Amino acid sequence: MAAQQRNHEDPGHTSDEGWWDSLLAEEERYAPPPPVRPVASKQEPKVEEPAKPSADWVQVKDLYSRDQIVSLQVTGHNRGGLLVEGEGLYGFVPFSHLIELAGKPEASDRDTQLETYVGRTLKLKVIECVPEDGRVVFSERAALAEPGQRAMLFNAIVPGQRVHGQVTNITDFGVFVDLGGVEGLIHISELSWGRVIHPGQVVQLNQKIEVQVLDLAPERCRVALSLKRLFPNPWQDAEKSFPVGAVMPATITSVVSYGAFARLDAGVEGLVHASEIDLAASQMVKDVLKENQPVYVRILHVDASRQRMGLSLRL
Repeated sequence: MAAQQRNHEDPGHTSDEGWWDSLLAEEERYAPPPPVRPVASKQEPKVEEPAKPSADWVQVKDLYSRDQIVSLQVTGHNRGGLLVEGEGLYGFVPFSHLIELAGKPEASDRDTQLETYVGRTLKLKVIECVPEDGRVVFSERAALAEPGQRAMLFNAIVPGQRVHGQVTNITDFGVFVDLGGVEGLIHISELSWGRVIHPGQVVQLNQKIEVQVLDLAPERCRVALSLKRLFPNPWQDAEKSFPVGAVMPATITSVVSYGAFARLDAGVEGLVHASEIDLAASQMVKDVLKENQPVYVRILHVDASRQRMGLSLRL
């Protein structure tokens, strides 16, 4: 099912296995590291700890497949979240999947916040289980949805479909959206046709939004979403709309050491290289241009396929 869904093509999106894999890889890169046991120093005598029983993978897979809620006790924590366990169950709850703390900016007292959970019993759902890696990931936020909701949702949505959800977490690499029992991810590259420096510039926590489903991976409880594909791609007609040599109004969106980016239309930005800005011998770009400054630019070249445009302030 997942393979068929990932091979599905719709007018707004050509599915790309490499894109999907890289998106998940980036999410893993930013995810909290798995908990590790402290290693005794060479000077200390090695103390043999009792072997911890392995997780009951039959039970874990059953809980996951049936989307059931389970109560587990918090036994510890690390910077990324909580360690939980119960009879035959051992796993990790990421910080972002805790109801009270989800969406809050990283604080210096995070360890103190997590310490308050130790000893508590939480209602959780399994959102990822990888037996070959010995990894089980739980979510308190997912447990807010009724049991079986995840399966119903995956059976109801297909790539290309528009759905509604609520923003539950904003990270450097994208936005998580609750679709009603399953969280989908809008990668930062899918938030706008224009450049996005940080996802928090586009959406707000708890905001209700409409999104388009790009891809599904039910086996990993993953849904890839897009916000920008709800709108026409302005780059499709960029070469006609912005002919080379034309002079047009624009707004400076960011200033960098090698030049400045300017927005000509919603989603269409171009680079004004420093060599196309009249600067005195001792001046830098930031000395003459500021964000949100209105300017007129001349179109030097347009590469619609790569969504790039060269601009000049020399009219």
